[in-house]
Parts: sequence; C-alpha cells; structure tokens
Amino acid sequence: MARGVVDFEGMRGEAARAIHALRPGVGSAFTITKIGHVVLKVRDVALSATFYTKVLGFRISDYYPDTMMTGTMVFMRCNADHHGVALVGGATDDARGREMHHMAFAVDTLDEVFKAREHLKSCGVNIEFEGRRRAGCQIAIEFRDPDGHWLEIYWGLDQVGPDGAIRPPEEWREAFSLEDAVRDFPPGQGPRR
Repeated sequence: MARGVVDFEGMRGEAARAIHALRPGVGSAFTITKIGHVVLKVRDVALSATFYTKVLGFRISDYYPDTMMTGTMVFMRCNADHHGVALVGGATDDARGREMHHMAFAVDTLDEVFKAREHLKSCGVNIEFEGRRRAGCQIAIEFRDPDGHWLEIYWGLDQVGPDGAIRPPEEWREAFSLEDAVRDFPPGQGPRR
C-alpha cells in the first residue's frame, strides 16, 4: 500500500462514483447486522490456537477432532458469541494474502492499542505497521499470526451515522507510529485514552 498517497482524482472519478452509487437490493428478505466470524485454514491447529489464546486472549469454545472435521477445528471467542475466529487444520503453506487481506479486532480504548503493541513485542511478534491508516482513521497495530495471516488491533474507527456522511479525505491523518497518531488527531477523534 502506497504510504502518504491520497489520489483525490481517482477517489472521485467515474469508477469511484459507480461504486458509491451501489445500494442494497430492494425487497431483500434479510438484513445483515454484523460480521459474524472468520474461519482460517492453518498448518498447525495447536500452534495457531496457542497464538490466538496466549498472545491475543481468545478463549476456546469448542474443538472438533479429525473424526468430525478433517484437519481438526477449534472455535474461539472474544465476547459472548460462541466463536469469532475458528481454525481448521490442513493448510500446506503460509497464507499469502491471496484470499483474505487482513482481519481486524477492535479494542475499547487507545491505551489498549499501546498495551497490545508492547504485549505482542514481548511475545516476539513482529509489528508490520503501527499508526493510523487513511480511510476510517483508526489507530492500529498490524502483525501476522504463525501462518502469515495479516491481523490488526485497532481503536477509533470512524462511525457512519444514519445520514451516510463519511469523513472527507481532506481530514485523514495518516501516521506511521502510534505516537505520531496521537499527536495529530483528525477532527472528532479526541485523545480519549
């Protein structure tokens, strides 16, 4: 991803206008209210389950042995939902971002992002990015799990109100460290810690 680049012309061009014009189908019989869970294919279920529990704090809800799911399966939760992440064994190679770009986990406070960064470093996890991205303006750290899946822990993702108004690109405040991100908040993203 190009750092520091905001292509205003491309973001407002014909292709962008066509994408922004898309609307939900009329008369749909259902409404999706949240993203429920992600199931990741991994090489070593025990190693990955250890990472997600010991490093990220997920709790195990259920386990399927190989007799129930080829490769075994582990269901993990971070809230009251039975599972938010599940792991299935059988991957033969690292994830290379071909199918999924990344998965992100929200925390309630900015302090937790700083604490997560220090915790991950103490666990030997390499931080791939820290700071603030452009669209959405969340303050985040990004890293990889043992299989190479790109993960993010974030705080402060912009919320879209009923009027559909989003933050204009002119208000984005891209930053490449957590410290820089908190020195230059975009309008409305106060320094709540």
